[in-house]
Amino acid sequence: MNASIPSAEIICVGTELLLGEILNSNAQFLAQQLAELGIPHYYQTVVGDNPMRLQKVLAIACERSRLLLFTGGLGPTPDDLTTETLADFFQVPLIERADVLEDITRKFTQRGRVMSPSNRKQALIPEGAEVLPNPTGSAPGIIWEPRPGLTLMTFPGVPSEMKTMWQETAVPYLQIQGWGQGVIVSRTLRYWGIAESALAEKIAPFFELQNPTVAPYADNGGVRLRVSARAETPEAAQQLIEPVQQQLQQVSGADFYGMDSDTLAIAVGRLLLAANQTVSVAESCTGGGLGHLLTAVPGSSAYFWGGIISYDNQVKVNLLGVNTDDLAEHGAVSDVVAKQMAAGVRDRLNTTWGLSITGIAGPDGGSDEKPVGLVYIGIAGPDESVESVMYRFGTNRGRDFVRWLSACSALDLLRRNLLSNRRVA
Repeated sequence: MNASIPSAEIICVGTELLLGEILNSNAQFLAQQLAELGIPHYYQTVVGDNPMRLQKVLAIACERSRLLLFTGGLGPTPDDLTTETLADFFQVPLIERADVLEDITRKFTQRGRVMSPSNRKQALIPEGAEVLPNPTGSAPGIIWEPRPGLTLMTFPGVPSEMKTMWQETAVPYLQIQGWGQGVIVSRTLRYWGIAESALAEKIAPFFELQNPTVAPYADNGGVRLRVSARAETPEAAQQLIEPVQQQLQQVSGADFYGMDSDTLAIAVGRLLLAANQTVSVAESCTGGGLGHLLTAVPGSSAYFWGGIISYDNQVKVNLLGVNTDDLAEHGAVSDVVAKQMAAGVRDRLNTTWGLSITGIAGPDGGSDEKPVGLVYIGIAGPDESVESVMYRFGTNRGRDFVRWLSACSALDLLRRNLLSNRRVA
């Protein structure tokens, strides 16, 4: 992106954000909205309810950005200090606006409540600033140009109030002022079965591009690439992205499984529908997690016929036909048992494919021979072939992550087999 284009900065005020007590969804929303307007932004800051620290943040932001968007700190309590801190920084007085005070009073009356004296401070606006109306809450924001070439906007921390104020007032104002002469469009390419560093090495030349840009991110066991382009229209931006997207898919091969909001389950579902095939699952350590991912996709009943949660060995024997001698010799977490589970569920549910998962999710139950994080995933196919793959997921991120990786890796194993079958056909 062109750094010479005037940029915005998002500053979120609230100690509760720093403590992790609430998710900072406001920053995500504003970032997405700025991209849709074609307004670049290179910095986001979270600062607690402290006027000295907020002034330090403000001093830095004024030097590097031309549009500063503040959320939080507009309430009636003593720690809500955003407006008065801004006024103090730019050395202008706060003026009580009669129209704002009347609006706040009216809202309390409509709700059958008596306005607290502390709410009166919300009618104080820096001299020279315009009011950014709040249709639903008591705290208005401001639109202010305290110096040439610098615009400030403040919003409450309540997400629903902030979003309404942004859409109804802030966006039209910015467009009138000449901001947003274009759009930034992004596409997300999703990968599984390759490390972020390995993918980055394969596509290294693409990182030199300026428009569109390409950036990799680790993504909960997978990897995603964000391809972003700036242009006058969404259509023009898509035209810039398209050839780069196609080249990336070519270079990355089967590790690529989808785009944007696609999941591995969605990718698998498309392939099963295209082949007119079905799948069933047998799960041990994931306890239904694989079936959950599959059934989260609308319409999955067309290709997912069901599953067996065989947590206990007797269920493996009685419902899946696992051999008791093999269980005794090799244990439930083994190549041979994973294969028998996959074939058993395929045959008993009469599906094209059978998937199985058996492993040690932890935190206990591991040994030197079979450590926590050891997982076998079995797959039985339409040609009576059966195989299993061993994974070692480790213990670094706990039981839930091992279970998540196991379910996703099972989907990925099926996806790759479906792709291979399609190429052969």
